[in-house]
Amino acid sequence: MADPVTTRHAEGISTITMDDGKVNVFSIPLLRSLHAAFDEAEQQESVVVLTGRPGYFSAGFDLNVLRGGAEDSVTLLRLGATLAERMLAFPAPVVAACTGHAFPAGAFLLMASDARIGAAGPYKLGLNEVRIGLTLPWFAIALARHRLTPSFFDRATVTGTLFDPHGAVEAGLLDTVVAPEDLADVARSTARELVDVDRRAHAATKLRVRQRVLTELREAIEGELRTGHPASMDA
Repeated sequence: MADPVTTRHAEGISTITMDDGKVNVFSIPLLRSLHAAFDEAEQQESVVVLTGRPGYFSAGFDLNVLRGGAEDSVTLLRLGATLAERMLAFPAPVVAACTGHAFPAGAFLLMASDARIGAAGPYKLGLNEVRIGLTLPWFAIALARHRLTPSFFDRATVTGTLFDPHGAVEAGLLDTVVAPEDLADVARSTARELVDVDRRAHAATKLRVRQRVLTELREAIEGELRTGHPASMDA
């Protein structure tokens, strides 16, 4: 099977593309490939553009794994949570180019990115855990509280409301929406502007601004996912 994650480095930008040929479900192999791609980008000291396949940024965690054995479900959640954590603290800017649907864990990576550009279309974005019988994990709550518009926080988390791309801007999941045919160009243009950002100042400021949410994330990862069946599976 081809790697579901590919990386292209050019002009100080690493474009990381998720494409499993289906809906970009976060399996253990796909998440490990994403971590490896961010390792490469960090070694290159490049700005990152994270994108998906047409119509799908990501449909979230693999439910078969989550509803399977405790060991694999904890591994899956830990990989997803630590990926969001490293994106929040990544030493270079991270641009998310959302190609379509992004729920629920797909939205985690949007909330962890520095700039979020979405494709217009009949897409749904949000945290719909409660609609599929899952309790939102603590690390996701920390992310949502940090990034969602306060007036939308309860609605997005407690009722699992999904938003269209323009509603996602209002809720705080995206920064802007563009025509699908323009998404790649706008994302790359945004990344080019960020190539010139002073990296030391960027990284230091990012850690200061996000100190509280990063602390909450790390505590949640170590507490909730340390052992046993994760709390996110409680119905």
